Amino acid sequence: MAIEGGADAIGNHAWQVEVDGVVLAQFKEASGLGTEVSVIEQIENKPGGIPLTLKLPGIAKWSDVTLKRGISNDAGWWEWMKEVQEGKIDKARRNAAIVLFSYERGEKMRFNLLACWPSKLSLSALQAGGTEIAMEEVTLVHQGLEIG
Repeated sequence: MAIEGGADAIGNHAWQVEVDGVVLAQFKEASGLGTEVSVIEQIENKPGGIPLTLKLPGIAKWSDVTLKRGISNDAGWWEWMKEVQEGKIDKARRNAAIVLFSYERGEKMRFNLLACWPSKLSLSALQAGGTEIAMEEVTLVHQGLEIG
């Protein structure tokens, strides 16, 4: 039975990451999907010298996206970061997507990250006798966010 007034909300547990159309597996967390438009304030006077502040949209910017996953023998992030460090930025820019799925595993929503590249790559703390999975974290910067 459908819920009156609209569809069910999308859960945050069923999603995947794609880079240049290739699905990357086993991510624990994705954060930072967002956009913001700066505000331009223009102050002018109305008749009688009464000040008025007009707010206009300025430049759009997009938040960096952070992805976390367990470390494996896949060195893909490190190779991608090396391209950036070597100044091969034209080669390093790639399109990526974070795809959300319905409860039935059908694609529900897609966040496309345009011309992205890794700006930060780090490992979690390593501890002798630890009982947790070692994690790697990558921060992706991008030129735009489209919802598909």
